[in-house]
Amino acid sequence: MPPPPPLLLLTVLVVAAARPGCEFERNPAGECHRPPAADSATCVDLQLRTCSDAAYNHTTFPNLLQHRSREVVEASSEYILLSVLHQLLEGQCNPDLRLLGCAVLAPRCEGGWVRRPCRHICEGLREACQPAFDAIDMAWPYFLNCHRYFTREDEGCYDPLEKLRGGLEADEALPSGLPPTFIRFSHHSYAQMVRVLRRTASRCAHVARTYSIGRSFDGRELLVIEFSSRPGQHELMEPEVKLIGNIHGNEVAGREMLIYLAQYLCSEYLLGNPRIQRLLNTTRIHLLPSMNPDGYEVAAAEGAGYNGWTSGRQNAQNLDLNRNFPDLTSEYYRLAETRGARSDHIPIPQHYWWGKVAPETKAIMKWMQTIPFVLSASLHGGDLVVSYPFDFSKHPQEEKMFSPTPDEKMFKLLSRAYADVHPMMMDRSENRCGGNFLKRGSIINGADWYSFTGGMSDFNYLHTNCFEITVELGCVKFPPEEALYTLWQHNKESLLNFVEMVHRGIKGVVTDKFGKPVKNARILVKGIRHDITTAPDGDYWRLLPPGVHIVIAQAPGYAKVIKKVIIPTRMKRAGRVDFILQPLGMGPKNFLHGLQRTGPHDPLGGASSLGEATEPDPLRARRQPSADGSKPWWWSYFTSLSTHRPRWLLKY
Repeated sequence: MPPPPPLLLLTVLVVAAARPGCEFERNPAGECHRPPAADSATCVDLQLRTCSDAAYNHTTFPNLLQHRSREVVEASSEYILLSVLHQLLEGQCNPDLRLLGCAVLAPRCEGGWVRRPCRHICEGLREACQPAFDAIDMAWPYFLNCHRYFTREDEGCYDPLEKLRGGLEADEALPSGLPPTFIRFSHHSYAQMVRVLRRTASRCAHVARTYSIGRSFDGRELLVIEFSSRPGQHELMEPEVKLIGNIHGNEVAGREMLIYLAQYLCSEYLLGNPRIQRLLNTTRIHLLPSMNPDGYEVAAAEGAGYNGWTSGRQNAQNLDLNRNFPDLTSEYYRLAETRGARSDHIPIPQHYWWGKVAPETKAIMKWMQTIPFVLSASLHGGDLVVSYPFDFSKHPQEEKMFSPTPDEKMFKLLSRAYADVHPMMMDRSENRCGGNFLKRGSIINGADWYSFTGGMSDFNYLHTNCFEITVELGCVKFPPEEALYTLWQHNKESLLNFVEMVHRGIKGVVTDKFGKPVKNARILVKGIRHDITTAPDGDYWRLLPPGVHIVIAQAPGYAKVIKKVIIPTRMKRAGRVDFILQPLGMGPKNFLHGLQRTGPHDPLGGASSLGEATEPDPLRARRQPSADGSKPWWWSYFTSLSTHRPRWLLKY
């Protein structure tokens, strides 16, 4: 082709200057169209093992950090960090942070374009996970810089965590012709459980919602479904109840009972069942069907009838979650012998954090500090009986020893509320499952059965206001599917009857003379050495057996108020007992002995044992930087694996 004439060439140059060159496709109007949040690239298969569960299959090199090959990435400190992050953070923020890092080290490549991950996802994770990095004295990784490597939603970013939600959002259609009230009495996989809970919350959106209290070690959501007249809100003087299943992964009956209970509560509320409507309008109920979803996966892989006695019992860290809570019972026994010392709302000892604490355990403890629970039940399997605190013997060398709490009478009432309406627990045959507990009425003090430390029920009672019992639902830990409907029929009334027990005793509000609520006021009952405290709104609930009680309300800076309360035997609705506290004189404030405690900050970053906000504190004292400026404990691990010393992980 001959060269263009000079005039034509000049015209082309002028146009080119007015409209810069376009390395992307132009739209029909002739405008340069650059895909938002994308860069041109050559896509290759994603072969990084640590990123194998990403939501995409192709990546490109060089990546966003200018690593030019898979081998370079795998040898990098950034990649090594991602591969061990779940161990360093003890399961916290896993697998979220790993997938977020993969979006940078192995960027998503589609059709010759690199997609950028969303900035708001990164920012949300940083806010949630920064305390976990602070706890091990590690700086936030530079390659998770939310502004440098991530982009905005309006620029077409993608969610690197979409696979965690994938398969859980889509509804599972019921067989044609079945009403929405239909309950499928079958075992539920994790994805099926999540779908059922979310579908149930959607059907009853005005009285139900789902929310997560955290993740398991392997990254599964610990999903709760809540029922209340105002979901998501604590209402004044409305008691809070929680039911927890599957703390041992291979004990699955409780998991299924709570999935069925959620569907039943929703359906019966919509059908106008007056009992269920009254219950949901006066109570806030939280159901956590699976506290140990990782262990369940191990047990479910073997299947019903083939599961061993212990396969899947522990979480993914091989921890027994019902032995993983702080041992406050030993401290209680010590305090109980000290005259005038408080033996309730015992703080978590700092040395507890020196051990291995499961993320599931941590999530439960934080949940308990967030919501003022009054009543709780943990559903197990392996026998047929209801046990109640204490679970740890007063004399540690005694494997079986009756070890009651100060609320022994109330705990027996709570346990009988479940057992007395359970047809199999009341069966008079001693040859049945649980027949050896028949003479005890199918209830037993935990330590009188067998003693152990680190249990969730003892922790509830000694650290919070909550009374928790343990229900063993049957001798078969992983029952066959055909047995589930019968199990539901046996336990439905017991579950409802137990939840209704939260309305026994007294409730009220503690205020000052101006009507301002007094939080953390103590409610004492003469003859019962176990106080409960008021919630932030000044409301309280005190479970009490029938009888005459002397109740005292007191708080720092106020004169105590004493009232006589009579609770009738058949009373099924908590009596209203309010207290108005008068301030003490204008002189130096007289603080009540033992009310204010000094101690370590709360590592959970929530409320203290007395409900007061505290500053976050590192989870493990041994992981704090030493005074001589030596490197953190994890530093030698990285320097031994890579020639590149990741000084960007150091905070000092």
